[in-house]
Amino acid sequence: MTAAVVRFLGFGFAIVAFATSAFAAGKTLSVMEKAELPVPPAKTWEMIKDFDGWQNWHPAIGSTDIPKGKGNAKGTVRVLTTKDGAKITEELLVHSDKSMSYQYRITNSPLPVTNYVSTIKVVKSKGGSTVVWSSSFKAKEGTSDDEAKKVISGIYTAGLDNLKRLLK
Repeated sequence: MTAAVVRFLGFGFAIVAFATSAFAAGKTLSVMEKAELPVPPAKTWEMIKDFDGWQNWHPAIGSTDIPKGKGNAKGTVRVLTTKDGAKITEELLVHSDKSMSYQYRITNSPLPVTNYVSTIKVVKSKGGSTVVWSSSFKAKEGTSDDEAKKVISGIYTAGLDNLKRLLK
């Protein structure tokens, strides 16, 4: 092989290696947490259904502001303010009282994730109801996949544990 071909192949391998590592760093992650509650699904749904009411059940949320939209309408934007002052902006994508679920996405936040889309739903279970909270996202640059998953899981667990206390 000539030197030019070797340089070209070396450059090609470098591009492939870089693209592969960039793709791996940006892989989609997921988290799912569940809580079993001893109350009927309708009672659980009543507690969590309002897109602007998380301060009523999630212990980290101090307030909710709705700068765009209204209530549980698709496209409604909320700004959650945590009790320590952080702000998380989210958009409601889907809300269904019939299926007792909604989906939303984060548009701006200090959390170590990007491309975050989450679904929270209530389903009937033997002992009453189950809340299933799941999401897919990517870790922000400089954050490990495990750390991003740990942060999101911790947010879910805090909210679900508080629901267990509130809905005994």
